[in-house]
Amino acid sequence: MMFGMRCAVSGIVTAVLVSACSGTATPTGPSVPAPIPVAEACAALGPTTGSSSLAVLSGGTCSAANSAVVRVNMRTASGPSAGICTGTVITSRAVLTAAHCVDEDVTAALIFLGSGDQIQATAIHFYPGFVFNTPNTFDVAVLLFDQNIPRTPIPILTSREGRVGETAVVSGWGRDENDVTTSLRAGSTTISAVNANFLQTIYAPPSASVCSGDSGGSILLREGGQWAIGGITSATSSVACNTGTNFFQAVFNTNVRNFIRQHVPGVGER
Repeated sequence: MMFGMRCAVSGIVTAVLVSACSGTATPTGPSVPAPIPVAEACAALGPTTGSSSLAVLSGGTCSAANSAVVRVNMRTASGPSAGICTGTVITSRAVLTAAHCVDEDVTAALIFLGSGDQIQATAIHFYPGFVFNTPNTFDVAVLLFDQNIPRTPIPILTSREGRVGETAVVSGWGRDENDVTTSLRAGSTTISAVNANFLQTIYAPPSASVCSGDSGGSILLREGGQWAIGGITSATSSVACNTGTNFFQAVFNTNVRNFIRQHVPGVGER
């Protein structure tokens, strides 16, 4: 397998398996019922509201007012933007995202809650030695802050793996069918495959798919009546968002969950 790099605001990474931050967004594929309504998918992110507009790819636009899913803006030492990703608040002072978003030359990461000023992380930790397509390195990172983030955290799912056929919610600040990247979006989908490292879904509208800028976001699974983070948006099998398979770094993986616990001791777990 071969992964692309983190997402620039524009541009497409070509690879056998590319980061979930590249691709075109023209709808295609067979029509099947979405697993759950848009409003319920948005509600999984926090006390938000949803609409029926196209988003994420076959999802909906959500209010960001109380959402735990935030936009991550990266900067380099020279100051210019190093691209955008998505993250999820997992404690009042920690955000979970993907390693490929913040590795290499990223020197600063800021989160945007949908309004107000951005909040800069005081520490960035990604899985040691992370390299795409390298065994025993994992696409997980945490951002730490010296002030509280005014959002209700979402727990990580550590009690079990995802299950094939299970309903899931994907979300992010990435591109929609109209190639727009200005809103928080969410949609529902179904787990198509599970292995030790990844949860997988296949795009078949109106089930949702991730696209450019969604890297680092979460795939949420329901456990004990509560939504929890089952995986981190990592890659797609095609440069086009509307084809192929989506890959999510599995949080249940021992290395991933131990890394999160190490850097975020107070993280909620389900």
